[in-house]
Amino acid sequence: MVPAGHRYGLPTIERYITLVQASVTSLRGASRALPLLAEPPEAERTPVWTTGRGWWLRLGYYKLTRAKTVATDWVWIVDHTIQLGAEKCLVILGVRLSELPTEDLVLHHEQVEPLAVLPVRHSDRKVVCAQLEATQQRTGMPREILSDHGSDLHAGISDYCQAHPSCCAVYDIKHQTAAVLKKELHHDASWETFTNYAHQVRIELQQTSVAALAPPNQRSKARYLNLEGLIRWGQRGLQLLEQPQRLVDAGLDPAQVQARLGGLTWFRSHVAEWQGLLDTVMTAEHLVRHRGLDRGCLAALETAWPVVAPSESIARVQQHLRTFVATESQKAHDHERLLGSSEVLESVLGKLKYLEGDRASHGFTQLLLSVPALVATTTREVIRQALESVPRQKLREWADQHLGKSLQTQRRMLFAGCAKKEQNRVQLEDAA
Repeated sequence: MVPAGHRYGLPTIERYITLVQASVTSLRGASRALPLLAEPPEAERTPVWTTGRGWWLRLGYYKLTRAKTVATDWVWIVDHTIQLGAEKCLVILGVRLSELPTEDLVLHHEQVEPLAVLPVRHSDRKVVCAQLEATQQRTGMPREILSDHGSDLHAGISDYCQAHPSCCAVYDIKHQTAAVLKKELHHDASWETFTNYAHQVRIELQQTSVAALAPPNQRSKARYLNLEGLIRWGQRGLQLLEQPQRLVDAGLDPAQVQARLGGLTWFRSHVAEWQGLLDTVMTAEHLVRHRGLDRGCLAALETAWPVVAPSESIARVQQHLRTFVATESQKAHDHERLLGSSEVLESVLGKLKYLEGDRASHGFTQLLLSVPALVATTTREVIRQALESVPRQKLREWADQHLGKSLQTQRRMLFAGCAKKEQNRVQLEDAA
């Protein structure tokens, strides 16, 4: 079956879209992989990647703009994504409380609906609040707005919820646990010394025979979201220093490893303490991610805490998390569960950045429509409707309305004359 106005059959188009959605495949890579999946391989023509890109963008536009169910139990999962330039893009995914899984609340891409993809050149609390009001026209007032509390995002959501008291704002548990760890460790001189030591060890080991023991790279942004790898490296390094035979079995010289990692022994008691902190916050994070927020959440957390050696820092962290869980869970009505983790949106935005690749340096482009293309259920019928109902002109109009001139277009306009002059100069030199 070939969609009206197109050359390729739905099975080919569906395979292309599935490659992009379900695997770590770029738009170009999916085009190259299609011949391997043809039945038989030589029986079908292979579309160029720009054709596949057109299918992909039509699917995203269709999912984003199709009518949404108007209801009072929507959860909006909200975040900003940024690229080169001054623009920000507000992304809103939605799921209805009545459609949440009964057991595990960790959502998959196909379980959420795209509600808004709104790039703007300037964003503040008023802009965010206006964007939320506009989204309400499509879905009705949400029951919950879940976010990571970015500055203007948090302010705009607060203004919206103040105007609509039946809607509550919930803070993503992953960012809350990172904030708690940051508060506890930011002024810890031992932690700062340890991170500096790990950074120096990584530099020293990179080009050596013991490079396999190098610590993970430390991200400068959102570093407290990624402590687990660094603490695990410290634990494993200490274990290996006490088990030289394992080093020998791996073909490493224990004396060389001791010379390189011996400094870890100065942090032995601290690493154990930090692991206790990590176990504490990960328990809270796991509970809220999988259970959600309800009136029994705090009691469940108290019974779930790991058995760790008591310390002042662990006690402080536990108290912070008790207060957070108690406050957020009280926003749920009796017999209601609210969503507590925005990880599904973080995952979608990560996939968007992968698909954009180097094109992210061009600023926002039509590839923003990858966000809606990646989520919600994608059946063959949905693909057919998208291809038959979304002409190329609709994509141009959407881009003109929401994107304006991209950075790449501005570069071409700015440097076109310069390139011509440079070419003329080269021609003159060649002629001479």
